[in-house]
Amino acid sequence: MKTFIELFNIILTGNKDDSRTAAREVRKLLYSSYDGGKYDDIKTIIENAPKEYGNIREDWREENFVRAVSVLYFLHGRESQPDFLFPWLFHLFQHQNGNVRHAAARMLEIELGPLTVHIRCPNEKFDNQLTPERADFILLNLFIDLNNLLVDLWKPAFKEYKYVSFLPTSPYKTIQMVLCEMEDDCGKAYMKQLKSRLSKPL
Repeated sequence: MKTFIELFNIILTGNKDDSRTAAREVRKLLYSSYDGGKYDDIKTIIENAPKEYGNIREDWREENFVRAVSVLYFLHGRESQPDFLFPWLFHLFQHQNGNVRHAAARMLEIELGPLTVHIRCPNEKFDNQLTPERADFILLNLFIDLNNLLVDLWKPAFKEYKYVSFLPTSPYKTIQMVLCEMEDDCGKAYMKQLKSRLSKPL
């Protein structure tokens, strides 16, 4: 069985069929008992993902790469900096391929748990590397950035849709779905506070 480094090399350099197969093998390797330096390389792969992605020229390879990274993302080892890949994820949210956007949304949603634990369980103490103040700051900036993207992607035709789920498949809908997930984790009262701060300087 190949290692993660070998699989990602195939994803990035192989032909269309081999790249797709390697992307699927990433999940199988992650949950297998085989250890070929399996976890040692994951952090490096994730941290270098934006740079590697920037060198990709084929749409199908972009999809294979992002989906494979999303499988490993929860093992990134950057718990003290959960927003370290947010700029890349915001870029992916605007991709025309819905599978790429979905994978990006899944990666961001992984971070919402640790970021919102102090909101959901205010009386509990957790071994979390993030202070509530730092988490609040990241959530505020995330909220602002997502809303700025919505402004950029807005189309008058979206007025016709009463519910987010009815929106046509698009980057705009993906970001709205991420905001819905954020509201589920943060709660309506917290989201109301974020909205009230939208027009205020950080």
